[in-house]
Amino acid sequence: METYTIGQISEMFQLPVSTLRYYDREGLFPELRRQSGRRIFSEREVEALRMIECLKNSGLEIRDIKRFMQWCGEGPSTYPQRKRLFEARRKAVEEEMAHLQKTLNLLEYKCWYYETAIRDGDEEGIQNMLPDGLPKEIQRLYDEVFKADA
Repeated sequence: METYTIGQISEMFQLPVSTLRYYDREGLFPELRRQSGRRIFSEREVEALRMIECLKNSGLEIRDIKRFMQWCGEGPSTYPQRKRLFEARRKAVEEEMAHLQKTLNLLEYKCWYYETAIRDGDEEGIQNMLPDGLPKEIQRLYDEVFKADA
């Protein structure tokens, strides 16, 4: 089984060594081996780090990630809790993505708006198209941003 030093793991995941030590102190690597006082990471810890980073990126806090890792150690009886955790994270990420999509739509609309204003020399033509006479794709962006809450 391939093993890695803390420095190699730090480079692999672009994480500071101090973060890896913190994760270890928090018990996120329950089977981490040590050799002469040095942490020896295996593929098991690499997979755990992938999961930790995914959960962190989804907005989960370390204490909740720690609870998830504990559930993993408890075996199949915690499958329902783990599934609920992932369902909740999926919902939160979907909501964040919807918010970000609305933001992107606004940015795309405003880019078109100012490209058009620059080309025309003013905003009059755009204002005359509002609210329902915009080009089809721009109208979709406009409606999703400005009419979604109406």
